[in-house]
This record gives sequence, C-alpha cells and structure tokens, in this order.
Amino acid sequence: METSLYLPVKRHLESLGFTVKGEVGGCDLVALSGDDPPIVVIGELKLSFNLELILQGVERAGACDEVWLAARLSMNGKGRESDARYRNLCRRLGFGMLGVTHQGSVEVLVAPSAVSPRRNPKKRSRLVIEHQRRKGDPVAGGSTRTPIMTAYRQQALVCAAAMATGPCRVRDLRVEAPDAGKILLHNVYGWFDRIERGIYALTDAGRTALKRWPQGPSEVVPIAE
Repeated sequence: METSLYLPVKRHLESLGFTVKGEVGGCDLVALSGDDPPIVVIGELKLSFNLELILQGVERAGACDEVWLAARLSMNGKGRESDARYRNLCRRLGFGMLGVTHQGSVEVLVAPSAVSPRRNPKKRSRLVIEHQRRKGDPVAGGSTRTPIMTAYRQQALVCAAAMATGPCRVRDLRVEAPDAGKILLHNVYGWFDRIERGIYALTDAGRTALKRWPQGPSEVVPIAE
C-alpha cells in the first residue's frame, strides 16, 4: 500500500526541518518549513515510479515551492528509478525523487531544483491554512476509501466529545473548537441536534463517530507494510 511509504518519507522530510502532515488538500503529504512565509513542499506517493506520478506532480506544482515524488525501489534495480530519461524529466520539471527501500530507508535519487511554474496562490493558501489548523498528523499519506481527518472534522469531534455527557452551549465549545458555531449550524455530518437556541445535543450518528475515532482526532496510526 502507498501508506507504507508515508512514514519513511515523513521522517526524511522531518530530518530536513519540515513539519509533515498526510492527506492535506488532496495531496499525499504537505510539509511546511518554520519560516514565515513557510516553504511549502508537496509529496506524492506511488508503489512504483510511473508517468501517473509525474502527472500528479505537474498538477501540484503551482501550489508549492517543491514537489517530491516518492516510490518504492524495485527489487531487481530495473524500475523507472534507474531510467535516465525518467530522472532527467524530473530534473527538467524541478521535481525531487525519493526512493524507499523495502527496509524503510530513503534514498535521494534526484534533488528538487528551482523552477518557476505558474503559481496558484489560492490553492497554496488553502494547503497552508489546512496544514496549520490540523492538530497533529492524523492521516497517513496515500490513504484511500477512508474519511480524511481534516481540521474541520477534528473540531466537530471535539464538539461531539463535549456533548457525550449531555447538551452543550455553543459559547462553551468555542474554547476548544473556534468554529463550533458554524459546525453546529451546518451540521455537515449529522452529529448534532439543536435543542434550543444556542444549545445542541449529540445524535446517534455523533455517538457512532466517537466510537469510530476513540483514539482522538490528532494521532496518525502507522500502517504496516
């Protein structure tokens, strides 16, 4: 699974001074430096280097400063990572290439270079805001078919947990969930029921959500290879 590549790549980027979180804004991972404004890195993961991985990088390039493409190294050493044409294409695009061994170590195959693609400041801003607002790193990059633990869902779970013992007032929830008013009003997940003005209770769907995420909304669960 692609998620098996996430933790090795995350650790590598963290060793370079980045804060890494998985599945942000549709990207397998987003890493931010501690600068202001931060350097934005997008990483995409695949089990092998292929054209689709490069195309994903092209799609992401406008929203970040660096693109890293990561895939598992082939057992026989004859995968695309050994194809000079593939590596040269990544160099021309300015993309970095990371190879992940079957033991979980990471090799830098191509370092990213400075290029000037057409920027998409709105998309970049959305990625930075979601990364900064999300608590911890709750989703392994490369996850599919599962709900993504966004900052919005994290705050909704905070509200739900507070209501586990009874109804709550919106103003009391805002301490831990600043967007509580909007979350309860729109009730996207169907977790809340308005009892009276400014007071909400938990629905059966909300209780089910608390059982689904008993470990809390901020921890990333390592996925075995």
